This record gives sequence, C-alpha cells and structure tokens, in this order.
Amino acid sequence: MPTLILLRHGQSQWNLENRFTGWVDVDLTPQGEAEARKGGELIKAAGIAIDRCYSSVQTRAIRTSWIALHAAGQAYVPETKDWRLNERHYGGLTGLNKAEMAEKHGAEQVLVWRRSYDTPPPPLAADSEFDVSKDRRYAGVTTPATESLKITLDRVGPYWAAEIAPRLQSGETVLIAAHGNSLRAIMKIIFSVADDAIAQVEMPTGNPLVIELDASLKPTAARYLDADRATTLPAFP
Repeated sequence: MPTLILLRHGQSQWNLENRFTGWVDVDLTPQGEAEARKGGELIKAAGIAIDRCYSSVQTRAIRTSWIALHAAGQAYVPETKDWRLNERHYGGLTGLNKAEMAEKHGAEQVLVWRRSYDTPPPPLAADSEFDVSKDRRYAGVTTPATESLKITLDRVGPYWAAEIAPRLQSGETVLIAAHGNSLRAIMKIIFSVADDAIAQVEMPTGNPLVIELDASLKPTAARYLDADRATTLPAFP
C-alpha cells in the first residue's frame, strides 16, 4: 500500500528570529540541520524505503530533504523540486517580527492573518526588498503578493493531484519535505479537514509524519516517528 512521509523543514534562521518568512529564501540554523538529520535517522530506524522525494524550491526545504535522505542512507532517491510546494506567501508581513506585529495590530488581527483559512495578509509592496518576482527559479510564474491558506491550497492541490497522487497510487513511498502551510494544505486534502479546523493543525519541525494510505489515498494509519515531539493529528476512520 502507498506510504506518504511529510517532513516540515528544520528550524530556519527566521524561525529562530520569530519573523514571517513566506517566500524569502532563508537557510536552516544548526538546530534545523540537526532536526533534519534526526528525521532521517528516524526514517532509517523505521526501515522505510523511499522511492521518490519532493520539495519546494526554497533552500530550507531542499536542504532538509538532502540532510534527511543522507541520514536515512538514501541520498540517491530521485528528487523533484517545485515552487507549488513553497511556503504560504505572507505578503506585507514578510520579514516582520511576529511579536512586534501583535503589539502593533493586536494579537487577534495577526492571528487572523496567520491562521484564518481564507483571509490573506495585506499584499507585499511592489518595491519590497523581499519581492522574488525576478528570481530565476520563478521564471514564467506569476508570483503572489500575498496568500491565505486557501490560496496556498489552490496551487498545492492541483500539483498534488497531477504529480504526487499518481506516484502514491502506483504503490510508491513518497517523502515530501516542505513547509508548515504547504504541508497543512496536503493534510487538509488527505484527512478531509474542515475549513474552520485546518488552522489548528500544526506540524513540528523535522519530525517525519508517516501516513499509510489505501488505494483511494485515504489514511489507514498515521504516526510521527518522534513520539515525544508529536502533535495531535486530524481524526480519520
């Protein structure tokens, strides 16, 4: 039966600094590298053989996949990188400190921007230093100025259906190394999470979530490999 492993990238420098990151290409901290390595070691200890890996085109997710696969003894696994697995774009919040934003706009408003399903933050200014529209990895892509989780799902969902789901349906074991919100979008699809409940789904960094699926890609079992750092999973039959 198909198996899916979701791996949120290890701690990044802006995670450490409590800043909204989104599409800015921030690297892992030493702790983030250690988290990715531990994730790979757990995959190896569980005896899981990976057939293919997917990641976003952002360094923190790519390096998490490389470090984890190396630690799992599976650095040779084919990997596909795609911008549609990028983190949610945080618009005008990009680069700002979360605590300072809460003081300025109120914790409730910032929570709406961060976690509501369909309310995006204010758009990123066209002249922002964080504009990535001219980055060559996005050549031919209309880069967003802001995204809600719903908008993120609108790009993740078709890629999932066209590229990743067929691999799983053929019986492959797939690792996706990506971000809190792009992985949250995938979990919404797999676990059929309601719009008003998906914001409460949280994934720890560097902790592989192993999901066993049936032929229709519905979960039959799911577990974090590091039980001590596990978070609550959505309900499934």
